[in-house]
Amino acid sequence: MKETIGHTTTALPVMEHFYTLQGEGYHQGKAAYFIRLSGCDVGCVWCDVKESWDAEKHPKYEIQSLIDAIKRTPTEIVVITGGEPLMHNLDALTAALKEAGLQTNIETSGAHPLSGNWDWICLSPKKFKAPLPGVLPHANELKVVVFNTSDFDWAEKYAAQVSSSCKLYLQPEWDKAAQITPLIIDYIKNNPKWELSLQIHKYINVP
Repeated sequence: MKETIGHTTTALPVMEHFYTLQGEGYHQGKAAYFIRLSGCDVGCVWCDVKESWDAEKHPKYEIQSLIDAIKRTPTEIVVITGGEPLMHNLDALTAALKEAGLQTNIETSGAHPLSGNWDWICLSPKKFKAPLPGVLPHANELKVVVFNTSDFDWAEKYAAQVSSSCKLYLQPEWDKAAQITPLIIDYIKNNPKWELSLQIHKYINVP
């Protein structure tokens, strides 16, 4: 799954990379370049990018080729997502992004050990494979996808384990948004430490 020299990953399997707006969470609405790494063993039943799960189905990209593509845009933010990006060692990738003067963001389930140097870590824990305890204190943002009402208690379980400065978001699962969003609104009104995250990229029809 990785090409390495020692412990340094020189190429990564990439399903897609593109320039768009961040649609979710704390950085919602900001221009950002997304790199979607392939490979995932979390297996969310409602995942909307299941084609990312098999890393062998996607080409490996040299890190410098990704930097070159990013630098052809005016973005300052690069979001590494998946799949589950932490299945790969991301030290070399984030070092190159930092050297290029870019802000490093990651979206992860936290189910694998943390690697890389991050300006922003969005932790989105999944019931299908729990986050590692060592990742939780590093989260800048906890984003819990709400699929049913039991997810509120589950969200509180992880809110109690992240740092006091971590931003807390509840996000309706897209296919159940009409049913779940009113419940989230009521929950946030009763528990105002939480904020609402919506997948605005799906409403405005961008990647």
